[in-house]
Amino acid sequence: MRQLAAILFADMAGYTALMQENEQLARQKRNRLKSVLESTVHLHQGQILQYYGDGSLSIFASAINAVQCAVSIQQQLREAPTVDLRIGIHTGDVTVEDGSIYGDGVNLASRVESLAVPGSVFISEKVYDEIRNQENITSHELGYFELKNVKQPVRIFAITSGGLVIPSRDEIRGKTKQPSNRLAVLPFVNMSADAENEYFSDGITEELLNALTKVDGLQVTSRTSAYAFKGKNDDIRDIAVKLNVDKVLEGSVRKAGSRVRITAQLINAADGYHLWSETYDRQLTDIFEVQDEISGIIANKLRENLSRAQRESQGSKAPTQNIAAYTAYLQGLHFFNKTTPADLRKSIERFEEALQLEPGYAQAYAMIATAYSQLGASGQLTPHKAFALVHEYAAKALQLDSSIAEIYIAEAGAYLFYEWKWKETYESLQKAIHLNPSAAAAYPLLGYYHVLMGEKAQAVAILEDAVKIDPLSPAINHALGNMYVFAERYDDAIRQANKLLDLNTHIRQNLELKAWATGMKGDWEEACRLFEEVYRLTNHPLKGLMGLGYAYAKLGQTEKAMECIRKMEQRQREEPDVVLDADFVGVWFALGNLEKVFYYIEQCVAKRAVPVNLFLQYPVFRGLAGDPRLEALKLKQ
Repeated sequence: MRQLAAILFADMAGYTALMQENEQLARQKRNRLKSVLESTVHLHQGQILQYYGDGSLSIFASAINAVQCAVSIQQQLREAPTVDLRIGIHTGDVTVEDGSIYGDGVNLASRVESLAVPGSVFISEKVYDEIRNQENITSHELGYFELKNVKQPVRIFAITSGGLVIPSRDEIRGKTKQPSNRLAVLPFVNMSADAENEYFSDGITEELLNALTKVDGLQVTSRTSAYAFKGKNDDIRDIAVKLNVDKVLEGSVRKAGSRVRITAQLINAADGYHLWSETYDRQLTDIFEVQDEISGIIANKLRENLSRAQRESQGSKAPTQNIAAYTAYLQGLHFFNKTTPADLRKSIERFEEALQLEPGYAQAYAMIATAYSQLGASGQLTPHKAFALVHEYAAKALQLDSSIAEIYIAEAGAYLFYEWKWKETYESLQKAIHLNPSAAAAYPLLGYYHVLMGEKAQAVAILEDAVKIDPLSPAINHALGNMYVFAERYDDAIRQANKLLDLNTHIRQNLELKAWATGMKGDWEEACRLFEEVYRLTNHPLKGLMGLGYAYAKLGQTEKAMECIRKMEQRQREEPDVVLDADFVGVWFALGNLEKVFYYIEQCVAKRAVPVNLFLQYPVFRGLAGDPRLEALKLKQ
């Protein structure tokens, strides 16, 4: 029988050695362990499936019960005769047959237990997501660890309730492979007298990061996760734990007139030791030489872990020698990274300015293509206009430099959201990821591709892996939440939304994610409350209405739903470049007016709006499945 279970492995430490020294005491302790296990597991509604030597395997329907049981077991075993026990817990799909248990979750739970120390309870991130809001259960993050026969690094937490043993990360480092050549580039601090020069320090950071991603054999945490620590004073060792890196590059930039001072230091995360530091006082025109020198030194400092070919692969050619163009480009990046439609338009203006000063600036062409792709995908610009511009600028970038990952991501957006060319979508994304595995924007698109192919479990798996690569990326974490919704894993989607809300990023879109998952789970009253907050946060009378209208309709509040439609119609008149047809589909569907639904679906097809066949994969539209009008629209390429 296949089921979702919390799997608890418990193993007595030092049993074999104790048997050799004092067999009677060893047997006494093993019998005491068995007695405590059997009474406590039963008390917490668990089931012991297997005993093996000095260990056991139990399962629980609830992760909370499993953790509470583990804490109780450890507390009891502190009393004489004490028993040194390691406990590890993970949740996952398992198959139970004739008292035996199978599944990847069993293997991972076993690995988590093997990492634990006597007197401790270690849990995986999935278990943490289940218990994180329980007032009587507290935990401490130990970070990511490479575990035997587990493909991706695993994020581990130690339970701190009940006076349990809490080891330092260094105490358990010897039990696992250590991250090798994993580097985080933290945002360089702007030390200039003018605070507006922050765009310059951010830009230097990003350029260094891009140069380092080209060093074969070096794994670089993407910008989005590293920038979560901007303006904070977190301990380097704590940052390394959260990002699963063993080296950190940090520094500062001071720009005054035509001169720039860059200070950089490479830090070993385990002990905070400075492996290298340097200060560069240069003319602004020498900035590219400084960037090359820093990236080259870092690759050289890590040379013992790189092959000769990898060491020689570092370095990248300067994008331009025109400092004015470079400055405009950095200003464009500054606005682009704010991600709002208004800022994306400002970024395009700055990138265009860079191109006027330097017509051969490949990166500027690539970033304009990327900005238009985002505007088109979000309905902030008519798809016909947006994606034509994507291909125009991407083609110019490709002629100048075919090694820029963003070119292929922008084109993948056009293929996926406008042209509906699935093969080309997949190939472009694979090319982008090959060029830069840290290119965060590629992974959500790849997830949506798999949703369209009917491979929702694969979409979830890709984004779960992407989160491990880029753990603090709002875009990747939000996309994972969406994949959970597509896969009808609503509790997982709600937990993902709560995680993002804890990070305090993009609050409105994450409240919206939580609202949809809550409604689809069956609680449309709570979903409506969340959608009302989403609407309030838009701070605009005509925006943020689709989900709210849907919820009103589901609750039978027809007039309120119609008022949402009237406001959406007003916005469409006032902003003709904004595409709202998919929003109309949603509210009219909830109202039960299929004539209106199919009218707006036809509008989506005619305008090549964000693939109607993608948003119709949302479980709320299940009622349209099998309708012959969908087949007639030829929604699949």
